[in-house]
Amino acid sequence: MVTYIIRRLIGAFAMLIVISMVTFGIFFVVPQWAGATPEAMASRYVGRAATPETVHLVAERLGFNDPVVVQYGRFLKGLFAGAEYDYGAGVEQCPAPCFGYSFISGQPVWPNLVDRMPVTFSLALGAALIWVVAGVSVGVISALRRGSFFDRISMGTALAGVSLPIFFTGMISLVVFSYGLGWTPPGGAWTDFTVNPAQWAYNLLLPWITLAFLFAAGYARLTRAGMLETMGEDYIRTARAKGLREREVVVRHGLRAALTPILTLFGIDFGLLI
Repeated sequence: MVTYIIRRLIGAFAMLIVISMVTFGIFFVVPQWAGATPEAMASRYVGRAATPETVHLVAERLGFNDPVVVQYGRFLKGLFAGAEYDYGAGVEQCPAPCFGYSFISGQPVWPNLVDRMPVTFSLALGAALIWVVAGVSVGVISALRRGSFFDRISMGTALAGVSLPIFFTGMISLVVFSYGLGWTPPGGAWTDFTVNPAQWAYNLLLPWITLAFLFAAGYARLTRAGMLETMGEDYIRTARAKGLREREVVVRHGLRAALTPILTLFGIDFGLLI
């Protein structure tokens, strides 16, 4: 057991290193491969109105002329020990974990992320709860009533949900439920959960449902396919032959086996949504 835990920890550490290399490569190496000069990269920090001498000075001070290995080492050091950004007009401190410095907001990136995490997690968790419960429930009922009117309607709706782009669904939801019926706020409203939980949920209701409709459609189809395959297995017939109630057969034996791909998909979708 200890060996397994050590292996998992080593694997997780190696994965973090790979992620850091990929992240660094996307933002720093790929632009150079695409032909961006150090001065072009430095101009993002000082603006287009800066003189060529200022841009060249900033490129030197930010280390864009250094070898890629040196830049990556500085990038890792910033994550664990913090960094300093000298862009000519002064030195900006970026404490660990340093994910970069935003010259637009005038502060490190990490505090900006922390400030927005409550909104992001509120939106993601609420939508995830709705799409998992709705998608799995619809998928199970459709599988148990295969070929019924409910099955045809739900799977047709799920197909539309998978096909429609999220921006189109969101736009239609705003027009109908916010501007047309006036049931929900049109957007931009945010209330902290600790201040007013009811208002918090009310402001996020439409975004929750919009996101949940997109994801629940795929979960319903995947759950239905998994349940149809599982309910035809020999151990399901054996469970019925033993006299188990149909509800127990479906939940304990059928749904449990069908949830394996659902859990895998949920991990991927929730990570992408965050």
